[in-house]
Amino acid sequence: MSLPTVATCDPERPENASAIRRGGEPVRRISVLGATGSIGTSTLDIVGRSGGQFQVVALTANTNAEQLAELAKRHRAEIAVVADPDQYQVLATALAGTGIEAAAGADALDAAASMPADCVVAAIVGAAGLRPTFAAVRQGRRVALANKECLVSAGQAFMSEVERCGSELLPVDSEHSAAFQTLLAAAPETIDAITLTASGGPFRTYSKEQLENVTRAEALAHPTWSMGAKISIDSATMMNKGLELIEAWHLFPVTPEQLKVLVHPQSIVHCLVSYCDGSVLAQMASPDMRTPISLALAWPGRMPTPTKRLYLAEIATLTFEAADEDRFPALRLAREAMARGGAAPAILNAANEVAVAAFLENRIGFVDIVKTVALCCESAEKEGLMTKCDTLSEVLGVDAAARCLAAAIITH
Repeated sequence: MSLPTVATCDPERPENASAIRRGGEPVRRISVLGATGSIGTSTLDIVGRSGGQFQVVALTANTNAEQLAELAKRHRAEIAVVADPDQYQVLATALAGTGIEAAAGADALDAAASMPADCVVAAIVGAAGLRPTFAAVRQGRRVALANKECLVSAGQAFMSEVERCGSELLPVDSEHSAAFQTLLAAAPETIDAITLTASGGPFRTYSKEQLENVTRAEALAHPTWSMGAKISIDSATMMNKGLELIEAWHLFPVTPEQLKVLVHPQSIVHCLVSYCDGSVLAQMASPDMRTPISLALAWPGRMPTPTKRLYLAEIATLTFEAADEDRFPALRLAREAMARGGAAPAILNAANEVAVAAFLENRIGFVDIVKTVALCCESAEKEGLMTKCDTLSEVLGVDAAARCLAAAIITH
């Protein structure tokens, strides 16, 4: 795959006709899918500090109608959509008299994602973000991608849709944003390897025996990043990094063998790219998601962002160590799914979502998360589910089947 190209704003397109101009610069119309999550709120923090640079079109949330309404009013959105239809009345009541449209349900999410915007920030966590993000891509504009599942579960179908629609895809994950920056103008044949860094999570130094007894609260306490519950648990198991390897495989012109993981507890270096001449380029920044988000919004420029600046003399030491796939087998499972191809990554992801939810509900132990995923992948292979997935509907079908398998494994 070629690296993203810079999209131009065509004033002749009807959706740009009402663009407000301040100081000669067009206001970017943006939508945020998953506005109440960590990526969504970080995005809106940037929007709120931008001095009117951005005009908010649509904001969506899963169930938190009250917070969604507050964000919609604060940022003067045109529409707010809650995925849970049962929360519609709460949202509509909170927005009464504001002029902001309220809507609910899956179809309303897709419609919001399709509303004309210069950039859609796709930050819905999990497979629930697949349909809305595909809808956003079909605008043929910029998608700032924070939803892993589009690339993990539906990578081939998703990238084909991006290509078909002529969309611009910019990664928001800190590691992929870092890779994007350090790969600019690089010829694919000059790249030796892309190394994604991992903090190691809260259990980086734990033994296998210690991992057997960790609690929900301990797993949620990430040492360097502030994230939602699902991603925090994925970081603790290191499944998050495995999923990021699969994402990088679809985003960048490399083979699975060229993708590496290095544990870096300080979370200052986000990615390293090794070149054929022996050079290694690294991108560094304080661990704050507003840095990659702001780049995705401002690209090809950059914008002021109130993140902590790096003072390397103050940090003094940056450490790195090999990832231990024996203690953290999620990395190995992700590599195996990437090598297997077809529906394997979608099955891996679906099983992990079900297992993480069960852990958060205290129905299984921490190490049972990855055990459940491994058993689900084995069962899916036996049942012939590891087929090629060329379309979103095929991906969603495999996703549903894998969730049933994982749920049955947990129950029994």
